[in-house]
Amino acid sequence: MKKILIACLALTCYVVSYSQLLTPPSGGNKKAMVGERIGITDVTIHYDRPGVKGREGKIWGQLVPKGYTDQGFGTSKAAPWRAGANENTTIEFSTPVSIEGQALPAGKYGFFIAYDPDECTVIFSKNSTSWGSFFYDEKEDALRVKVKPASIDKSVEWLTYGFENETNTGATLALVWEKLKIPVKIETDYNNLQLESFRRELRSEKSFNPGWQNWNQAAQFCLQNNVDLDEGMQWAEDAISMPFIGQKNFVTLSTKAGYLKKSGKDAEADALMKEALPMGTVTELHNYARQLLQQKKSKEAFDVFKINYDKNPNEFTTQVGMARGYSAMGDYKKALGFAQKALPKAPDNGNKTNVEKMIATLTEGKDIN
Repeated sequence: MKKILIACLALTCYVVSYSQLLTPPSGGNKKAMVGERIGITDVTIHYDRPGVKGREGKIWGQLVPKGYTDQGFGTSKAAPWRAGANENTTIEFSTPVSIEGQALPAGKYGFFIAYDPDECTVIFSKNSTSWGSFFYDEKEDALRVKVKPASIDKSVEWLTYGFENETNTGATLALVWEKLKIPVKIETDYNNLQLESFRRELRSEKSFNPGWQNWNQAAQFCLQNNVDLDEGMQWAEDAISMPFIGQKNFVTLSTKAGYLKKSGKDAEADALMKEALPMGTVTELHNYARQLLQQKKSKEAFDVFKINYDKNPNEFTTQVGMARGYSAMGDYKKALGFAQKALPKAPDNGNKTNVEKMIATLTEGKDIN
């Protein structure tokens, strides 16, 4: 029994000696994670952040060696920089992407950089689980791209990844440390990815919950981005008339009218909007009239503002609408009267300030639109 107890104590000591408690990363580095959604593509980076720590002028080309090196440990004899500290940096994409114009499938990758002051090689490795770049193997490369580093004026103490120049279709991933930036351009096939997502989701529970809204949203995307208009028109029809979920209302009829306009069927579109107008809310009608103003259709906009006002004469929004409508028609005196009438009803300081600006502009005999 005594021997068994001694053996158990020895085993306990062994386990304790090799189990690590939760502490900050070694070397005083910081763990970090940063992500960005580009369109509908999630990009996530996990990395450890080394600091300059008084080593100004000794980071690039020294602490971060040029090119590929034998680090004296592991299997790699020509290892790139791990693009961070401690564990290797990883980057994950939820959909296929394009990196500096080259295709990369969705997935999680080890992220490495072979530094050069003139042109860095950025490496995406299929191996995302190794420690640093000690076991880097170029045979596991999924993609290599060349990028040009750029000097920055202000020194950055802790290595940082961030995103710049963001749009729905792309962004620039920027590594900045000390006085250097290494930018990597990421792009997505946003329109096709979004369409594929709509097709998939409109076969799920989202096809009937919340109802017509999702079908209309998909239809609006195609219309606004001028893509896959035939399928978009079908989605617009479904939003109106699909059994159990379709609904004829201002929004759905407006969307279909947009498709009719796009295909040159102006008379049909106008007739559909006349049917839709009595169904619109105060906000929907006001916004539609504003759109008509942007299209330089002053008379049509005025008519919608007037319909909205006649239905809701005591509303701040409809009174402002009449001010805009009369101003667009060149009748600044009547426009001024409606603006003055709306001012006491302003729901907040922002709207009050806007109406005060309208009054000042109309007093000068100028259009407020």
